[in-house]
Amino acid sequence: MHDLQPLTALGGTTAQIDSFAHITIAENDGLALASVAARLGHEAACHKTLKKLLGAVPAPGKAVLHDPEAGFWMGPDQWMIGAPRETHELLADTLDALFGKTASVTEQTGAWVCFDVTGLAMPDLCERVCALPIRKMAAGDAQRTMIHQLGCFVIRRESADHIRILGPRASAGSLHHTLITAAHAVA
Repeated sequence: MHDLQPLTALGGTTAQIDSFAHITIAENDGLALASVAARLGHEAACHKTLKKLLGAVPAPGKAVLHDPEAGFWMGPDQWMIGAPRETHELLADTLDALFGKTASVTEQTGAWVCFDVTGLAMPDLCERVCALPIRKMAAGDAQRTMIHQLGCFVIRRESADHIRILGPRASAGSLHHTLITAAHAVA
């Protein structure tokens, strides 16, 4: 039998954390992700189930930072749902059963890399890598933006010095390099 070891998006056996005096960039390999898209004619029922799951339906440009499941708006009647992978490894299957015929659910865990950026210099770093009004964003704001020519989602978390960045897993190294370079620049 093979002795397989899962790898993080950056290729390690454990998530990488890069700490500077003013900022920390941590690969977050502990998220289970699934997208939910309401099916035509079932939007109201889908919204009802989403509200029951998260406590609210994420509006455009917003995230619901619910625990343990959280979600953010991706497009008209489309959301990304995330939860701790340790307790929600089969998140997509669970959501598919929960939403039934009202939504199409797609497994997304292996498609995205997640970086949690924290620290006092987080707004300075964010301004160097993307065109978001980070200093005006509040907890629960979620925006799609370009970072180093990659389509990414940036979510303002509850702590004033914390953002979560989701980018394409296939470009994890490039996105990480961009963040590290910007961290050095704001030193």
